[in-house]
Amino acid sequence: MKHPFFQNNKLLISYFVFWLILGIGGVFIQWLYYDTAFKTALVEALIGMVTYPTIGLSIWFAIKYNRFEDYAILRILFFHLVFATIIVTIWLYLGISITKLIDKDLVGQIYSRLPEKILGSYILYAIFVIFFSAISYYQNFKEKIKQESELKALVREAELQALKSQINPHFLFNSLNSVSSLTISNPEKAQEMVINLSTFMRYSLMHDETETVPFNKELENIKLYLSIEKVRFGKKLNTEFEISETCGNLRIPNMILQPLFENAIKYGVYETTEQVTIKTTTSCDESYLHISIINDYDSNAVHRKGEGIGLRNIRQRLAIIYKNPDLLQTKDHKTYFEVNLSIPQNTKDHERKA
Repeated sequence: MKHPFFQNNKLLISYFVFWLILGIGGVFIQWLYYDTAFKTALVEALIGMVTYPTIGLSIWFAIKYNRFEDYAILRILFFHLVFATIIVTIWLYLGISITKLIDKDLVGQIYSRLPEKILGSYILYAIFVIFFSAISYYQNFKEKIKQESELKALVREAELQALKSQINPHFLFNSLNSVSSLTISNPEKAQEMVINLSTFMRYSLMHDETETVPFNKELENIKLYLSIEKVRFGKKLNTEFEISETCGNLRIPNMILQPLFENAIKYGVYETTEQVTIKTTTSCDESYLHISIINDYDSNAVHRKGEGIGLRNIRQRLAIIYKNPDLLQTKDHKTYFEVNLSIPQNTKDHERKA
């Protein structure tokens, strides 16, 4: 496990600058207030404020590999006692060696109170342990938040994929049945339908559920879907579009509209012998893209009881993506059904390109 100070040069420099300033301050305090010789104060600061902090960096590894949540307290205390003794021994050895190299006569002066220095070094070790423990727990906390965020993202993706799997598979089966019938009566129409169906399915599979696409691209796919359905229903299915040109480039979650039109066909076209019109209108502003889908239906043939899977699917997707379950509104006017969809714009979290 890498040392945090060796991964961040600014942090490492700040660490040594802190001890350097502390050392310089110590030199002047010893020299000016305690009448210690300047050379002696300088050497003592070098040993205490440079050598020990350098050795003390290794205490980080003692913290990381001997955490309280992994081992018994007595084992950890014993380990730190042993490790502290090693650190103190090395520090004393280096300190005496450096002092001898500078001036042998200073050894007696600096180490005349050896027990106090040993006790002070053990106290300093404890301070390092607390300091590095705080850093370790902070890193663990950040890592935990990161893992929780990744887990939430995975759960969110799983939820979206689960919702995707709920899209009515009967559309595909019915379309294939229509193709099968057309291969005998109208082979050219069958070929056209196969191409449209394959383009539609490719679009639905090529995008991740969290992606947003330009509205005009989603609209093209919806018109492709409706052309496939029109082969089955003929004149019974009529579509009208009033699309504002200014809304074309606004972004919308892909495949968010298909269940709405599927729902309109299911409750409108299926249950009547008369022509059913599905009218789509749009408007937009800086904050939202508003989409309205209205389809008439035979109130004597259709008895709605709450929302179907398609509407619940969209409501849940919007709640997951935009954290707002109220972006989809429906209203039953007894002879026609109205769906209003509001898609937030300028949301940084949802600006992924197709």
